[in-house]
Amino acid sequence: MAKQPAIRRYLTAFDTGRLPQVFADVVVLGSGVAALRAAIEIAPHRRVALLTKSGLTESNSYYAQGGIAAAIDESDSVAAHVVDTLKTGCGLSDPAVVEEVVESAPDCIQELIGWGAEFDQADGHISVGREGGHSAPRVLHARGDETGKEITSTLLARVIRHEAIDIYENTFAVDLLSVDGEVVGVLAWNLKHGLLVVRARRTVLASGGLGCIYRETTNPEVATGDGLAMAYRAGADLADLEFVQFHPTTLYIAGASRHLISETVRGEGGRLVDKAGRAFMQDYDPMGDLAPRDVVSRAILTQMRRTGAAYVYLDLTGIGPGVRERFPGIAAACRHFDIDVAHDWIPVRPSAHYMIGGVRVDTAGRTTLPGLYACGEASSTGLHGANRLGSNSLLEGLVFARVIGRGIVDELGPAAAEPGTNGPGAPRRIDHDVTRSTRGELHLPDVRDSLRALMWRNVGIERTGDDLAEAEGLIGFWQSYVLDKVFEEPRGWELQNMLTMGRLMTEAARLRTETRGVHCRSDHPDRDDDHWACHILTARGREPWLAPIEDGPSDRYV
Repeated sequence: MAKQPAIRRYLTAFDTGRLPQVFADVVVLGSGVAALRAAIEIAPHRRVALLTKSGLTESNSYYAQGGIAAAIDESDSVAAHVVDTLKTGCGLSDPAVVEEVVESAPDCIQELIGWGAEFDQADGHISVGREGGHSAPRVLHARGDETGKEITSTLLARVIRHEAIDIYENTFAVDLLSVDGEVVGVLAWNLKHGLLVVRARRTVLASGGLGCIYRETTNPEVATGDGLAMAYRAGADLADLEFVQFHPTTLYIAGASRHLISETVRGEGGRLVDKAGRAFMQDYDPMGDLAPRDVVSRAILTQMRRTGAAYVYLDLTGIGPGVRERFPGIAAACRHFDIDVAHDWIPVRPSAHYMIGGVRVDTAGRTTLPGLYACGEASSTGLHGANRLGSNSLLEGLVFARVIGRGIVDELGPAAAEPGTNGPGAPRRIDHDVTRSTRGELHLPDVRDSLRALMWRNVGIERTGDDLAEAEGLIGFWQSYVLDKVFEEPRGWELQNMLTMGRLMTEAARLRTETRGVHCRSDHPDRDDDHWACHILTARGREPWLAPIEDGPSDRYV
């Protein structure tokens, strides 16, 4: 394994004594369900600064078509939800975390309803559907395919109204600030102020995933892994970066942006067919179209190779003419390309969707760095293991955000800090300089496009040792000409973050010589519990190391 290039602690030079200052008790990074729910829990007791990279609705949460899983139907049980989650996690989920999250689900749903969220109903009761990997109907939806929008909008309404939450849109978090190993806030940037400092006694990282590191993705443009890279530079442990979930069905029109087609449509009768109209999923798994996402993604890839096609089709015509009203977002997206979902097949292929790995946390959401918490897609909680059960992610974000919020309030106490301070004592000044590189520059947009294509080709749905070694070498070369530069705007910092995370993901994927969950090594096609029933961890300044599954997150940092 090639040596990782030196990673600077901070991306740019700064002196906190000369920059505009924002003071809060807690700074929350992100605007998805995890970020919003954490802010809501903290705000009645402490001042919160909420920073989001773009607009408030630019998050994977807002665009989530799938539902939220909760065992609320009389035909279902919490125990069955636990079993399905553990089975999908392929031996790497933490049972204690799974039980905590799943048991909290019904209460989270009732809380959202109390705040005004409206879920689809039938005969006066909340409707629940079934998705791949679930043994019973337990997935709640809102307006068919707008569940994420409904939940996020419900939380946003409360955040916007709260006087103790200061919102900073279009504000890019450049780096976590730390003093003597403790995180004390964030170095940020926006167009109005340039660099600015957000001082806080606690920092909550809820910045989302990194799907845009791949050429084919369902994620919005903001998902470039900035939070993960920031945490890595600050010294936090990251876990399970080889596990990236690919959504099997995204609308594929050459030259158009990808649009996710929720697996809920398969739960209601949609079928995957090849160009000859033959339903093929039973050839690959007994659960057919309701197999777990990793199985479906690989099946589609294999079927495309067998038939020489660039995509397969999703046939929703059997659902009937009501399919347009049942899934209005999907119907509208397809209509832009003259596809009527009630009569026409939808061309689909897999895309990068969800980062299962992330910043390692314990059951209280604490990272390995004092003062730093993480939740949502940016975190690795132990819930998903090697594969995420569909519709568990919104639930995880809500549960851990609430836990984090309550923990921070308990730590800091209910009284607000004095204005203009982070609490007792004056804030430490941080003066950091960076040596300016004199080496030649690469064309940044070209490097970005090349990285995304390389990750899709070599670190995608199927991987081999040779492909991963090639990717590691190319990313290392690009890093040597990009990571030593000092940029003054987000596009440069984004690329540095993407290169950092791409290299770490590739290293972890090369190290794990087995196939497990969403990590498929075609040169090591079998699951190997003798050697790989463990987590791969990484941190700045250290080679990747292994942690056995019994060293789970339940009480790691207590």
